[in-house]
Amino acid sequence: MTVLALRQVVDDALAKVGADVSLIRIPKGKPRTTTWLASEHGLGIRHYASGRNVYIVQTRMGGKLRTVTLGPASVITRTQATQVARMVLAHARTGENPATNRKRIRSAPRYTDFLDEFWQKWARRWSAKTYAINGSYRRLYLQNAFAELCIDELNEEHVTKWFAEVNRQTSPGAANMALGLLNLMLNKAEAWGYRLENTNPCRVVRMNRRRHCERFLTYKELARLGSVLARAGDGDHAMRSLAAKAATLLLLTGCRRGEILGLHWSDIHGTRIKLRHGKTGPRMVWMGDEARAVIDTIPRHRKIPWVFWNTPYRRPMRSIDGFWRQFRDEAGLPGLRIHDLRHTFASHAAMNKETLPMIGRLLGHATVQSTARYTHLDDGHVLDATEQIGTAIERMLG
Repeated sequence: MTVLALRQVVDDALAKVGADVSLIRIPKGKPRTTTWLASEHGLGIRHYASGRNVYIVQTRMGGKLRTVTLGPASVITRTQATQVARMVLAHARTGENPATNRKRIRSAPRYTDFLDEFWQKWARRWSAKTYAINGSYRRLYLQNAFAELCIDELNEEHVTKWFAEVNRQTSPGAANMALGLLNLMLNKAEAWGYRLENTNPCRVVRMNRRRHCERFLTYKELARLGSVLARAGDGDHAMRSLAAKAATLLLLTGCRRGEILGLHWSDIHGTRIKLRHGKTGPRMVWMGDEARAVIDTIPRHRKIPWVFWNTPYRRPMRSIDGFWRQFRDEAGLPGLRIHDLRHTFASHAAMNKETLPMIGRLLGHATVQSTARYTHLDDGHVLDATEQIGTAIERMLG
């Protein structure tokens, strides 16, 4: 390829930017990936589902991130693509951008329209509880946040100012939740072709520091709590007995409170529980003999579909908080939260040498990072591990 031919490729590519094809689109439903090359910053090969590979270069022009198509990988070599990319980057550094001289034809929707589209396409994946929670965040913090902008115009300054305002209005945890929801939306905007790849401004915004409550029960504490739950489960007070059995199942399965209290008898299949509305979607929970034995002690009524139900009013049991405070106080465990039973399940699984992927599967986590924060080891197990390592090293030293 001659120098004149290279210059023609550059001019054609920049002309395309001016015609506003800087947002390269593919038909919906066909995924694409990009491999970035080390030979030149911003140079990459875009792989389409059809098998077509195209050289591209990404750079900022006129304050906006642009993607320029250089040509099919089947026609030009990597060396030629690198030469063309350097010319395009040189044009960008000198401020030459034909797009500023032509009227831009906008194809990205306004933020409010995209919010409606995102909700229509993505919200169906959420459980009813998650849908309700996210709906409140949408109403309070997202609905009118960037109403004057199009979805591809959002940048770091917009999101940073918005997050500061949300922090002023609500708690740090709630602000983090709102930012996480906006981050998901903008990721989908990239995936659906409304924004350039790797331009999500939420990535540069630092979330508020989270307060981790690392509480789990030791063997002695478990024994005390187990004794209280066993007595309450065998007692004559029907509601207290059901609450004790629900707490016992939380401890034996590692499930979330809503997952256990929302159980129907039709969800239980032998030693398995088929959760219809888990936090991360439907999933299967396996029960040991002890958990199955607890289920077998709960009376069934032909016209009552729920495992745990409010006996006076014949409706599902929504909360066991009042009874839980009684149980923990009787066991001498003030301040223990119901969710700490889930911590305890995960931590004791780790102490019994279960792997993080296995524990994550038992807990229904989507990532190993989510599992790692639950697995806390007590001093006794750390000491045992230290002694084992020391013994092994001493043996190797002869």
